Amino acid sequence: MDPSQLYLRSGGALRLSCRCIKPTCTATRLALTTSTPAPTTRSRLQPSNPSIRNFTSTPIHLKKGAKAARDAAAKSPDAGGPAEDPSDFSALEADIAAAVERLKDDLSKLRAGGRFNPEVLEQLRVVVDKSNKGAKVKLGDVAQVVPKGRTVQVVVGEKEHVKPVSSAIQSSSLSLTPQPDPTGANPLLLVINIPPPTADSRKAVVAEAAKAGDKAATAVKDARGKQQKKLRAMQLDKSARPDELKKAGTLMEKVVEKGSAEVKKVVDSAKKVLESG
Repeated sequence: MDPSQLYLRSGGALRLSCRCIKPTCTATRLALTTSTPAPTTRSRLQPSNPSIRNFTSTPIHLKKGAKAARDAAAKSPDAGGPAEDPSDFSALEADIAAAVERLKDDLSKLRAGGRFNPEVLEQLRVVVDKSNKGAKVKLGDVAQVVPKGRTVQVVVGEKEHVKPVSSAIQSSSLSLTPQPDPTGANPLLLVINIPPPTADSRKAVVAEAAKAGDKAATAVKDARGKQQKKLRAMQLDKSARPDELKKAGTLMEKVVEKGSAEVKKVVDSAKKVLESG
């Protein structure tokens, strides 16, 4: 049979052997040049039935059991910032520390045993410009307060400020009366005699200490309220688990109890000093 007919019968899939057919014949060259190319890898892997669906990758947020992955994604910085930690009490502790410091400062200004704290005078407001009564400065900015035994000396920097400083001291709630230099040698000097403490004066300063303690205790309660609102907001928007919120609430109460105990300790210590004076 002619080689060209064999090629046509086989549909172009006949492999021609060079042993039986000379490569120089016309039919061989025709078979070699017009043979169907081998199918590519893509065509072999493509399914013959178009109705068969390929496997797809389901997004992680649609899969079952992906809650942990969603929680991790919500806490990641890429999700708009890290979630708040319900056990973060830095703001609460800072507010309590500030309340305790204010309490100590208020108690240090109280008089005990005839001893007088010069900072009480230095914090008084003085009107140095009569044309502008709204502009006031601290007494410590225009005068120097020097305690000496049962007297306190106030040395004013300028002569025109002597009268405003004296008026500020007399109009205060300290019940003090400044006097000019008894020797008359220094017109810038004011002398204040500190009266000895009495039973009534001791009761008065102890009452002031109690008021300062109540003010600090209120500040601690307010700090607790702010922290409680923060935990409540986390509960409503479900940004923290219930067990985490419960644990945070217990730890918060311990921080508040510690702060309240510190306030009570400071007040009790101050009362002992004031009563013994």
